[in-house]
Amino acid sequence: MENVSITFELSLDPFFIPDGARYPIFFFGLAIYLFCISCNLALLGLIIARRNLHKPMYFILFSLPFNDLVGITAMLPKVLSDIVTDTHTVYYPLCVLQGFLLHMYGGGVLFILAAMAFDRYIAICSPLRYNSLMSPRVVAAIIAIVWALDFVFIFTIFVLQARLPLCKSKLMNVFCDNPSLLKISCGNAFINNITGLFNTALMQIISISVQAVSYVKILIACLATRRNEARSKAINTCVAQLVIFFTFELTSTFTILSHRFQNVSPDLQKIVGMLIFLVPPILNPIVYGLNSHEIRRTLFGSHTKVST
Repeated sequence: MENVSITFELSLDPFFIPDGARYPIFFFGLAIYLFCISCNLALLGLIIARRNLHKPMYFILFSLPFNDLVGITAMLPKVLSDIVTDTHTVYYPLCVLQGFLLHMYGGGVLFILAAMAFDRYIAICSPLRYNSLMSPRVVAAIIAIVWALDFVFIFTIFVLQARLPLCKSKLMNVFCDNPSLLKISCGNAFINNITGLFNTALMQIISISVQAVSYVKILIACLATRRNEARSKAINTCVAQLVIFFTFELTSTFTILSHRFQNVSPDLQKIVGMLIFLVPPILNPIVYGLNSHEIRRTLFGSHTKVST
């Protein structure tokens, strides 16, 4: 098999779209994208513009809508463009870039939620020391560690992928990711597979461990306190983060399972694979906005004053 040049134009495996459905699907997807962009930009703008949100909790939270914007923008516009133009091609360097950004998004969700859980643990279990423990320098260090860990894990995977020559030019997906690129590569991919599994498992272990320890300690603190108001506030704050985490994990699980069953149609596999980049970015700003009293009060301040 001949090696494929790195400037080679790769072809993507398109959806089967019935006649007359192309433009309705395009406009539906565009509406989803614009809605997601609006919600996440609104949350980012709110955190930047309002002084009452200039707190460690919201500085860390800032990374979440930013990461969601990266994930959905790296995937959906290209898919929608291919649907409406019926092209379904991509140059190899751009394909690698798309895959890198999509994997960065996935890892980012895990590490950002872990950082947010740690912040809530300090706030609820050590409220009197919160400002000293979560100083601007510490918060900046936490955010830097989140993105540095994410970059190192994902960069390692794609550096190993880049060493393999390409033998095919068709990816069996509607977007580029590391598994799809490995399938069109030739050579021994044993190290790639082991490293990919190890990095994925380690990222999950780090994120889940930090969150599990934090939320167990928060639960113990909530059960120990006799102040119903403090307990309710703590629970409401953590519920949003847990909903976001389980939403991401469920969509990830559906994606993995869809590729394990032979009788699942290819189009359904592609749709399920897209959910991880669609559902969390759409739901996250809504869930956090509804469960965060301070964000609600800031966003709808005038209405709150009238009602009270």
